[in-house]
Amino acid sequence: MLLFTAKRLLSGVVLLVIVSVATFFLAHFAISDPTAALLGTTASPAQQAALAEKIGLDRPLLVQFWDWFSHLIVGDFGDSWRNFQPVGPQLATKVPVTLSVVAFATLITAVVGTVFGLVAGLNPGSWFDRITKTASIVLFALPGFWVSLVLVIWFAVQLKWFPAVGYVPPTQSVGGWLRSITLPAISLALGGIVAVAEQLRNAVLSVKRQDYVRTLRSRGLAQWRISTHILRNSSPAALTVIALMFVGLLSGAIVVEAIFALPGIGQQMNTSSQNGDIPMLLGITVISIVFVVIINLLLDLVLGWINPKARVS
Repeated sequence: MLLFTAKRLLSGVVLLVIVSVATFFLAHFAISDPTAALLGTTASPAQQAALAEKIGLDRPLLVQFWDWFSHLIVGDFGDSWRNFQPVGPQLATKVPVTLSVVAFATLITAVVGTVFGLVAGLNPGSWFDRITKTASIVLFALPGFWVSLVLVIWFAVQLKWFPAVGYVPPTQSVGGWLRSITLPAISLALGGIVAVAEQLRNAVLSVKRQDYVRTLRSRGLAQWRISTHILRNSSPAALTVIALMFVGLLSGAIVVEAIFALPGIGQQMNTSSQNGDIPMLLGITVISIVFVVIINLLLDLVLGWINPKARVS
C-alpha cells in the first residue's frame, strides 16, 4: 500500500508541474497586453510602459517563467499586478469560502445521491425508481444559475430562512456560517446528486446479478446485510463520480459565488481575468490543481482499500 501511495503521489506532483507550466504560457498568450486591462483604455503608452517595467513584462517570457516558477517551488505565488500585494495571503482568505461551499455541496451530493441510488437500484421499477428517473431528467434540464435564483427567492427573500448574499466565517458564528453556505451548496449539489444516484443505481443493478448475491440470499442472510455487501461492491462507481463532481464544483463555484456574493476564489478568478492580473490567476489555478491532486489521491487510496485488485493495477 505504501508503494501504491507513493506512485499516486508522484503522478500527482508531475500533473501539478505540467499544468502549472502550461497555464503560465497560456495565460500570457491569452492576455497579450495586461497593462491595458490593468490601467484601462485611458492610460497613455508611457504609463503602460512604466507598468510593464514595474511588473517585469519587459523581460523575455522564459525569464519571467523561471522567476515565477522558482518562487512557486518554495510556496511564493508572487505579487498581484492589481494591488501589488502578495497573492498567497489574499487567496488564504478566499480559499476557505470556496472550499466550505464545495465541501458541503460534495457532502450533500454523496449522502443524498447514495441513498437515492441505492434504494432505486434495490427496487427497480418501483414508484421510487420512477420518481428518481423523472427527477434526474428535470434537474439535468434546469440551468444552474436559474436554480440558484429560485432558491434565493423562495428560501431567502420570501421565507427568510437563509441570507440571500454574503458569507459569515465560522470563527465569527458557526450557525451563521452554515446558513450562509447552505443555499450555494444546494445549488451546486443538485446536478451532482442526479449523477451519483444514476451511477450508483446502475452499479447496484449490475452487482445484484452476481452469483455471490444469490448465494447470500439462498443462505437466508438478512436483507440489510446483503444490501451492505451490494453497496460496498457498487461504491467504486459512485466514489469516482463524487470525486469528479468535486473537481467540477470548483469551476461551477464561479457562477454561484457571483449570485450569492461570496468572496471566494471563483469570484476572484472572474475579477482577475477581467483585470489581466495573471499572478492571481496563476495562484488560483495552482491551488485548484492541488485540490484536484489531493482528491484523486484520496480516491485512489479509498478504491485501493475497497478493492485490492486496484492496487495491483
